[in-house]
Amino acid sequence: MTAPSTLRTLGGTSRRRRPASTTRERRERRTALWFISPWIVGFLVFTAWPIIYSLYLSFTDYDVINDPQMVGLENYQRLLDDPKIALSLRNTLVYTALQVPAYVLVALALALLLNEAGRSAGFFRTAFFLPKMTPPVAAGVLLLLLFNGQYGIVNEVLGWFGIDGPAWTTDPAWIKPGLVLLSLWSVGSSVIILLAALRDVPTELYDAARVDGAGYWRRTVSVTIPMISGALFFVVVINTIGAFQIFTEAYTAYFGAGSSSYSNDAALFYVIYLFQQGFEFLEMGYASAMAWLLFLIIMAVTAVQLVVSKRLVHYQGER
Repeated sequence: MTAPSTLRTLGGTSRRRRPASTTRERRERRTALWFISPWIVGFLVFTAWPIIYSLYLSFTDYDVINDPQMVGLENYQRLLDDPKIALSLRNTLVYTALQVPAYVLVALALALLLNEAGRSAGFFRTAFFLPKMTPPVAAGVLLLLLFNGQYGIVNEVLGWFGIDGPAWTTDPAWIKPGLVLLSLWSVGSSVIILLAALRDVPTELYDAARVDGAGYWRRTVSVTIPMISGALFFVVVINTIGAFQIFTEAYTAYFGAGSSSYSNDAALFYVIYLFQQGFEFLEMGYASAMAWLLFLIIMAVTAVQLVVSKRLVHYQGER
């Protein structure tokens, strides 16, 4: 057998085996690593190392001033005995249960409207997204102005319809609903995500549904929702994680300078209590243990969502 014949393939053409990695490919790989090296260094220094160090601190007694002293599982045992842990977790869970469905439903409704807007959709996309740029501290101050029980704009508008608005910022029963309504101010980012998913739904499916006599709502339930379920699932997961970490707006409104103290327990969310322990009381070891408990809770909730999504979420590449 001659040498050329050994290079022939089944199709009758001959080719040589490429080296595993050419000099040019290695050079390009090194160049790419140099370009992303600032991000890699930033991730290792400002994200990975603080995460690892906080795990170490969660087993210590550390007040920032003195060196950490190892205390074993004492901080985690303290989590079980601290009544404010249960209170803050309950407040956070109630807020999450209220906020996520409301946020997703409003985002979906606005995305459906924008999908029918035609040429004006560009203007409304910008209008809906701009509030997302509002600083969270400003949103917290805005909460006190809009939802004030005596002279707030929300209650004034409700009064036009003969509705006596509640004391949103002082009544413990209405503090979390008020924060949920305020969170809808920044719904624009999720609207953009869902709108992009709506634009990607094949029109052939709508045409087939119309032939079968399906109306708008039937097409929405049977075609639109299943086809954008992947984007909906993403929005649900991201906003669930965000709801568990609510901090700035609630802290600004109810724990900042000049805030009232009698309603603070209803607004004591988990991250606020974590912040108080770490940066007000300098209990950094205990705050680190709290942070890891929150991490485990979010991981567990996300895992449940992933399991449920296997039955409810449809991706276009699947059959």
